[in-house]
Amino acid sequence: MSTTPAARRSLFRKKPVGALVHETGADREGGELARSIGLFQLTMFGVGATVGTGIFIVLSEAVPEAGPGVVVSFILAGITAALTAVCYAELASTIPVSGSSYSYTYATMGEIVAFGVAACLLLEYGVSSAAVSVGWGQYLNEFFSDVFGFGLPDAINAAPGEGGFINLPAVVLVTLCGLLLMRGARESATANTIMVLIKLTVLLLFVVIGFSAFQGSNLEPFAPFGVAGIGIAASSIFFSFIGLDAVSTAGEEVHNPQRTLPLAIIFATVIVTTVYVLVAIAGVGAQPYGQFEGQEAGLAAILREITGSNVWPAILAAGAVISIFSVTLVTLYGQTRILFAMGRDGMIPSVFHRVDPHTLVPVRNTMIVCAFVGLLAGFVPLGVLIDLTSMGTLIAFTVVSIGVIILRRTQPDLPRGFRVPLYPVVPLISALFCLYLITGLPGTTFLLFALWLGVAAIVYFTYSVRHSLLARGIADTSEEPRQ
Repeated sequence: MSTTPAARRSLFRKKPVGALVHETGADREGGELARSIGLFQLTMFGVGATVGTGIFIVLSEAVPEAGPGVVVSFILAGITAALTAVCYAELASTIPVSGSSYSYTYATMGEIVAFGVAACLLLEYGVSSAAVSVGWGQYLNEFFSDVFGFGLPDAINAAPGEGGFINLPAVVLVTLCGLLLMRGARESATANTIMVLIKLTVLLLFVVIGFSAFQGSNLEPFAPFGVAGIGIAASSIFFSFIGLDAVSTAGEEVHNPQRTLPLAIIFATVIVTTVYVLVAIAGVGAQPYGQFEGQEAGLAAILREITGSNVWPAILAAGAVISIFSVTLVTLYGQTRILFAMGRDGMIPSVFHRVDPHTLVPVRNTMIVCAFVGLLAGFVPLGVLIDLTSMGTLIAFTVVSIGVIILRRTQPDLPRGFRVPLYPVVPLISALFCLYLITGLPGTTFLLFALWLGVAAIVYFTYSVRHSLLARGIADTSEEPRQ
């Protein structure tokens, strides 16, 4: 690879905002994908992608790291998510496209940085979908045990390294979500909305019963592992806020995206953070923190201990099975739409950009994604998946926060449906919070993440750098003012 000034400039070539908006039809309610999603459904997309992931499966991972102080961990992660949410809201209202932070970075920092962010997003979505699918298998097993009196054999209910051969329920879940996504965005959004309402009802049930058994003594000592433990737990659970990004990947399938995207992002963040904190308080207040470690289907186990009955745990386990389905559905959706945007830009093969003429859905793209995620879900342990997801999410959130500042300085006159308050303080604090949470991730996560970026660099320099539409002079590089 040449290191001449011209070659270096080509690595940082930028795709104009006007070109991004025009080719996706955001300025005329058109585009390649069908616009069929409204504000309520999009808000439910955000809630569907987040509530369930953290609460239903992560308390068993995070409470042993922070003790009862995990409540503060959720608040810290929630503050970071809220700061990042307003940054996403501004960029989503300015560049309402399917590529999310990949497209935002392409317009603000250049091609090679955008490809690196895309690698983070693919790690974020693919690994998150797999991690949540593993949790779904745990609750499905709990449901079978409570209702039918038997559970699934370990050989088909756990990944290698966790006592099994394959996590078959996780693979089945990914397959079912893929089939639904291939039917169309409208059908997926409707199914997700129904599942989100069920999950919120079930979690409210847990909060009510949990608070009925609340004991202040369970909160002592509040931070047995110190401030460091709270920070480490916050880093681990941050993957549960991935829903913010999922909302922004629907930019080409929502009505009036400049208004709908920022509102849905903010509404979803408020709902998600509130639910997380309430459930965390109820959980640690009802059960000593030492009992969380290694506890599968933790919320259902807490209800069984409180009520002495299998009825309420069965109801919660059934709700978890339904709700975690919606998380997997939306995160898979997000990954396919990011790959769709990359295929349109020529960064990856065009097969990812092809749309079925009848459903207006990237069907082949969806099939490839589901095959990859299914393999991860079936054969990789959960703990490794969670930390890798957190890393990808936090990197993407950091870049978005910085992107707001860059776009304000380089193109201050662009139409913006929403503006970050207290600029530039909020974007800077958002980026710093994200970087702080990254420091709490284990060293093995950094190593695996570096290996992933190395693979991404090989793909970029052997394929994308020559095949991108900007490299071939096909893309429109003019920047016309938007009205």
